[in-house]
Amino acid sequence: MPAASAKKVTTKSAARKTTAKTATKAAAKKTAAKSVKTTGKTLVVVESPAKAKTIEKYLGAKYTVKASMGHLRDLPRSQFGIDVDNDFEPKYINIRGKGDIIKDLKKAAENADKVYLASDPDREGEAIAWHLAHILDIKPETDCRIVFNEITKPAIQAAVKEPHPIEMERVDAQQARRLLDRIVGYQLSPLLWRKVRKGLSAGRVQSVTVKLIADREKEIESFVSKEYWSFDLRLRREKSPLFTAALYSVDGKRLDEKHDDDWMPVIPDEKTAMKIKAELEKNADKLLVDEIKKSTALRKAAPPFNTSSLQQDAARKLGFTSRKTMMIAQQLYEGIRIGSGPVGLITYMRTDSTRLSGVALNAVRDFIGGKYGDDFVPAKPNFYSTNKNAQDAHEAIRPTDVNNTPEAIEKYLSADQFKLYRLIWQRFVACQMTPAVYDRLTVNISAGKKYLCRAVGSIQTFPGFTVVYAGVEDKKEKDVKLPDLKEGDKLTLHEVKPEQHFTEPPPRYNEASLVHLLEKLGIGRPSTYAPTIETIIARGYVVRAEKHFRPTELGVLVVDMLEEYFRDIVDVKFTADMEAKLDGIAEGKLHRNDLLREFYGPFHATIEKADEAIGHVNIEPEKTDILCEFCGRNMVIRQGRYGKFLACPGFPECRNAKPLIVSTGCKCPKCGGDVLEKKSRRGKLFYGCSKYPECDFTTWDKPMTEPCPKCGGLQLQYRYKNGRPVIYCFNADCETRKDNPINKELDRVAQRMKKLAAGETAKAPAKKTTRRKTTK
Repeated sequence: MPAASAKKVTTKSAARKTTAKTATKAAAKKTAAKSVKTTGKTLVVVESPAKAKTIEKYLGAKYTVKASMGHLRDLPRSQFGIDVDNDFEPKYINIRGKGDIIKDLKKAAENADKVYLASDPDREGEAIAWHLAHILDIKPETDCRIVFNEITKPAIQAAVKEPHPIEMERVDAQQARRLLDRIVGYQLSPLLWRKVRKGLSAGRVQSVTVKLIADREKEIESFVSKEYWSFDLRLRREKSPLFTAALYSVDGKRLDEKHDDDWMPVIPDEKTAMKIKAELEKNADKLLVDEIKKSTALRKAAPPFNTSSLQQDAARKLGFTSRKTMMIAQQLYEGIRIGSGPVGLITYMRTDSTRLSGVALNAVRDFIGGKYGDDFVPAKPNFYSTNKNAQDAHEAIRPTDVNNTPEAIEKYLSADQFKLYRLIWQRFVACQMTPAVYDRLTVNISAGKKYLCRAVGSIQTFPGFTVVYAGVEDKKEKDVKLPDLKEGDKLTLHEVKPEQHFTEPPPRYNEASLVHLLEKLGIGRPSTYAPTIETIIARGYVVRAEKHFRPTELGVLVVDMLEEYFRDIVDVKFTADMEAKLDGIAEGKLHRNDLLREFYGPFHATIEKADEAIGHVNIEPEKTDILCEFCGRNMVIRQGRYGKFLACPGFPECRNAKPLIVSTGCKCPKCGGDVLEKKSRRGKLFYGCSKYPECDFTTWDKPMTEPCPKCGGLQLQYRYKNGRPVIYCFNADCETRKDNPINKELDRVAQRMKKLAAGETAKAPAKKTTRRKTTK
């Protein structure tokens, strides 16, 4: 054999030996890795660290529980991230800043015998589990997924006994939502940047929400008020107590008919009212009890909370924003330290169902019977219908243990946690109680042939659920007693009281009514309401003023543009139908890519046409007489996240900006200075004297331009937590303040503010000490 050939064979042989050695080493590594895995531990991956601590306590030493801190993979922020030509293939990347978490999870997975993915039990949670499976090299079709509706020991231990594959239909539905939002956001938003202003965005749900708010504002602006009158008659039978009857009809025409656009008032003006008053007084001797109807009325409890109704009730009764409600609900769900360790206090808070489990129903019925008596327990459990658009994936929001009464655990909760937990607990218990029972008495009284009056009495004969929960409007019905009357009784007229009214425009949406509308129209899902509201405020499309939403000039402009060129994007029915189609994907009735293709073609073509058709839109800021102290230009009013402010038009050369001073037109009751609108550090509106700091007058309550009719002092408008306004005089010695319920409310607010101030003072020294230590 030639030397060269021998050398080649030797080299090949050496190469084979090297390859064999490498393979042996790799096999050894794999064997070592496998040997490491035989630790007998099971890794459970959840979304949040608070939840991880609670679950680890329930599962014991054979389990390791780690948190993914939400999503670990997503579409890239710097590019479109969807390959439209390749069946809308998404390009997912690991989220920047999550590298250490991913590394830690991979290491834990390598050292575990089993891995269970326990992200939230909704579609987004299913998608997070799918992404985790990809990162941790787990096959989605294996039994790697566990779900639970509440973080309690029985629920967690039952979940790990029933693992199942990841539900790819639900993952596809969530991916379709994410890709649709990316298509709209990344193709429509740049158009708004080019045509209107940089930093704007448009989205499927947020654009419709802004349109609803803008449409309501247009309704208010175009509303024409109509005058109408009502009458109360103060009556008595012989020596009975006085009672009130309302004028019910004139010549058979009812006064309480619905006030729609075509409605014509029966008593349209003062002239007609005075004529009727004279006739009623003239017919005083003809007042007879015409008919008496007795009936029994049942008032049933509201269903247990779903996400939407929880946000609405928390807004009405506690004054919470949707975002705050969901943040506190998340804390209660994940676990609060009670005694020896954390306990999950409520079931999963993102749900559209009013369904309750059999275990929960039995527990609450036993609790009600033990605490309130058998009369308060219905013969069968109360069941409630669910919205037709509901996914009904998991049960309603309720306490995990009804025996954890709000009073029993109050010391472990913050003030806001206690308020929300009490609301959830009360609603849950009330929903399984018997109805409140009322005896109703309706008395029709004739005042001649032309006029019919009506008095209605109501007495509660059994409180039912109202012993726990007042109801949605947080008002307990007051008993209205009528004297003993018989048909044919003659009545004596004591007084005729006419009252002038004006029809009012529809109210602006507040947090509760907007969430209710979105749910009713099928726009978005429970988990999207809070972020949608926060986004449209952050983008400057709407502002929250006195707990109600108003569109900004920018919001109206963007909606009008979208309505002209992208009607589907702001069309309520189109958006609701899209939600139904996403539900179809989750149910396996529709393929993800079919929906994306159906949407993308027409949408992309419209983008190209609109780019050519729309010219640049200039929003000219409002000029003021205030001169910039740095460059001498007239400052302009601009709209920011927290409202309007003054800015120099010379930006970026001159960056001068300052608060916009808005006068209320009222004088300070302490020194006579002007009362101005001001903003707190957190952007909350309050009112203060222009002579501050010499004068310390401040108030959260809105000053009214009309002076007090009794003392001429400053009047303020206070709003209760349910939004109901009441006007009162600032002068505590004014006769209008005597025995006024507002006094008690103002004292309560003052005490709360004093406690807050005391708490901040107590914390102050600790803060200073910490600061000194840090500087060293």
